[in-house]
Amino acid sequence: MAKKSRKQAQSKAPGGEVGNSERRLLTEDRVLALLREGQMEERGLLPYSSNYSFLVTLHHDEMELPGVYKPRRGENPLWDFPTGTLCQRETAAYEISAALGWGLVPPTVLREGTRGIGSVQFFIDCDPDIHYFSMQEDARYTSALRQLSLFDYLVNNADRKSGHCLFGEDERMWAIDHGICFHSEYKLRTVIWEFSSQPIASESTADLDRLQAALDDPVSSLNCALAELLSGPERTALCARLDRLLAAGRHPSPLPHQRNYPWPPI
Repeated sequence: MAKKSRKQAQSKAPGGEVGNSERRLLTEDRVLALLREGQMEERGLLPYSSNYSFLVTLHHDEMELPGVYKPRRGENPLWDFPTGTLCQRETAAYEISAALGWGLVPPTVLREGTRGIGSVQFFIDCDPDIHYFSMQEDARYTSALRQLSLFDYLVNNADRKSGHCLFGEDERMWAIDHGICFHSEYKLRTVIWEFSSQPIASESTADLDRLQAALDDPVSSLNCALAELLSGPERTALCARLDRLLAAGRHPSPLPHQRNYPWPPI
């Protein structure tokens, strides 16, 4: 999704906040259940997006959550990604983030909605004028940005723009818009290169080791989920990128003679 569309949603969308009493009850599992099972009500089409995206409210058990719904049939075809798979990639990115325990991607599910199957992601309420370029020097977010640089390499993110980093009022960073990830060929394009060639932090290495163990287990819940979302070659390429990252022990660096930055960068 383009940065401008998300900005407008965050600043003007009705239902973009959850009450304090409800917020205390919202564990991640509860959010996922609401996203999967809630009755979906469309609140409006998000403008300026390259694919159709809708602000929705999910209602279930007297609770409601705001979400962003990206139906498969609203995806514009791309020459290098199979048609109708962007919503699956959005969901797979959440699965990897959750398996790592990094909490970078808002809870996301793949489900039937008002316009057919699509991804539904918990809406993050934040200041639309604050993004990666605004906060990259803020020490509060250094650890999260380090994790995000590793995450984007793992998922082979072809479009990590500055505006795809959201900074909430709780001083937490979130990463959104992962529809063009997980290609089996190298396509990494990101604005986050300041950690290039630096050693990976020991705690992140432990998380990556745990992810590797889950991917090596053919009956793990992660592998079962990814089998429904990604092709065999894409899953194989994901494992190979993880192996290379662990073997190098360092953050990735931009490759020569490659388009390493997205355009526009914001």
